[in-house]
Amino acid sequence: MIVITNPSAISNEISILDSLFEEGLALLHIRKPDFSEIEMATFIHQIKLENRNKLVLHNHPILAEDFGINRIHFSEKERKDNTLISSEGKSFSTATHSIEDFNSLSSAFNYAFLSPVFKSISKEDYHPKTNLFEALNSRTNHRTKVIALGGIDTKNIQKTLENGFDDVALLGSIWKNENPIKQFKLCQQIVQSHFR
Repeated sequence: MIVITNPSAISNEISILDSLFEEGLALLHIRKPDFSEIEMATFIHQIKLENRNKLVLHNHPILAEDFGINRIHFSEKERKDNTLISSEGKSFSTATHSIEDFNSLSSAFNYAFLSPVFKSISKEDYHPKTNLFEALNSRTNHRTKVIALGGIDTKNIQKTLENGFDDVALLGSIWKNENPIKQFKLCQQIVQSHFR
């Protein structure tokens, strides 16, 4: 299970993130599109050293080296603009919005988000244009894990995993909840029981 940061800063964010890591969060995608390089460095610096290997950078990948971060995420636009060179010890992820895009990914990507699966919790008027569960029947890329994103919460995680997604990513479900840590634990229990 993956958690993506709220795009903008929120109060007590680092404290909440520390608690999520303590509860077993395996991967945190740091997506702060409006952060400058200095703001991003300051943000990462506040995250405990022992959790840096669980971070995935969306912005300012140049900071990865400085902080010992080996995971880089490419937006759809960045992926199409760049030639990816798979470098030793690095892990890449990306975003896709159709099964065709997902199927055409190079083997450089360890996993990719496929979204939106359901109506977004965090983005207004962002909902699926196609049924991604049906689309998964056309999956030909089995080298790259497919991660469900968009409207994922306790009510639909089970259905999502049962219908072909390899894992789920949470954003609005966590950050729009009045108790993000409790919400994370509930989602985590559903994911863990599915994989038992």
